[in-house]
This record gives sequence, structure tokens and C-alpha cells, in this order.
Amino acid sequence: MSSLTFTIIQTALHWEDKKANLEMLEEKINSISQKTEVVILPEMFSTGFSMKPEELAEGMDGESVAWMKRVSAQKKIILTGSLIIEQEDRYLNRLVWMLPNGQMGLYDKRHLFAYAHEDEHYTAGSKRLIASVKGWKINLLVCYDLRFPVWSRQARHGSDRQQGPEYDVLIYVANWPEKRGHMWRTLLQARAIENQCFCIGVNRVGKDGNGIQHSGDSMVVNPLGEVLYHKVNDEDIYTFTLQKDDLIEIREKMPFWKDADPFLIIPD
Repeated sequence: MSSLTFTIIQTALHWEDKKANLEMLEEKINSISQKTEVVILPEMFSTGFSMKPEELAEGMDGESVAWMKRVSAQKKIILTGSLIIEQEDRYLNRLVWMLPNGQMGLYDKRHLFAYAHEDEHYTAGSKRLIASVKGWKINLLVCYDLRFPVWSRQARHGSDRQQGPEYDVLIYVANWPEKRGHMWRTLLQARAIENQCFCIGVNRVGKDGNGIQHSGDSMVVNPLGEVLYHKVNDEDIYTFTLQKDDLIEIREKMPFWKDADPFLIIPD
């Protein structure tokens, strides 16, 4: 069965400075010496978690998406992370899944962080994005989505107990603060266990423009909830390979997914 290689970039971000962030991230991507297939950046990687979309938002034809398209093509990688997008007079915290051929998948953050007034500046999304690569299915979500298990729950359709889980890897890109790091770490493990999938969380480090400290705590968790990688505080570029055989073996030995309740999500 297939393997899939990912690279996590855990980094500090230049506050609300697109040019500096794109230059810094390109330098980090260029430094990756190992063969990789998917490179994951934090939430709002070009600006930091800013509530100034009126000043910072760009269209899908803007510089940050163009940068993703160019870097993805040059490095022959899938590049993903979220950024501030304006579309049809709405501001979106949008994750872009950029393929080397210029095609892309889009996911608009569903759960907006009202505690920081994100809901006052951005419009929530209503559709999940499950990408496909090399026979792997990957569910792509953003930061605060982690707190809401229904949105990430593996769907089993109807009464067919033999129909397998709908995805294999769950990815969260984030700007999650250090003071709630215990919740981040715990929930990443919980999402992996309850969905019998690999779970990858990619967070930033350092203080943002509001003085909020981020410890990173980027993690890779296997379907048993075991932590395969965890980095605190330091910037890091980490490349790792997941094996489909490992996932299949766990699901076949412990087929808990067959006992899940069927459900249908109807966003309001």
C-alpha cells in the first residue's frame, strides 16, 4: 500500500507583513533536503492571526495565492495553509490546498473564534474539504474547528457497516495560543482516536502583534492516539512519512468505525 510524506513548518510569523512572511517561508521550503510531497504551513501564514481583513485581504488572484502556485510548481509539492481572502464582499479565513499543476482545493474555516471577535470580521464556511492524493483521503480544517468533533467526525452512510471511513488523515493548521496548549494537545489526540485516523496539527511559535504567545506544540498522532512527533516553542521543519499499511492494520484489528452512528451534517 502507498506511503505519503509530509513536511511540517512550525515557525514564528512577521506580524501583518506579507512580503516578509512569504520570503521567510520560501527560504524554509527551499531548505527542505528530503523528498517530500505535502508541505503544511500554519493558519494565516502570510499575516498572522489578524482581525484587519479590510487592510490585509486579497483576492484569489492576489500575491499570496500566486506565491503558493509558483512555489508548489517549482518544488513539485502540494502546499497548504490558510490566509485572508476577500470574495464577493466577504472576508474568509481560507485554507488553500495547492497542487503543482495549479489546481487547488479550498476550505473556508467553519468555526470562527468569537472569543477574539473573528466572527465579527470573517464569514464562516459551510462545506468541508476532503482532498485525495495517492489513494489517501485528507480532511483539512483550521484551528478552532478542533474544538468541535461533529465537524470532523467520520461519516458512515446509511446502514452499510462495510463502507469504510471517509478519510485517512486529519490536518489542522493553527495560530493556537500557548495558554491553551493543553487543550490543543489533548484534542488532537482525541480527534485521532475517535476517527481512527492520523492527525496532524501545525501551529506557529512566538508572540503575535497582540502580545499573545504561541508555543507551537505541532504534533503528529497515530490512530491509537500515540504521539509520533511533538515540538514545543522552537521553530522546526520536520519531514515524516505515513504508511497506509499501518492505518489499515489498526482499522482491521479494531474496527470501531463500523459501530459509529450514521448522521448527516446540515450547516445552518
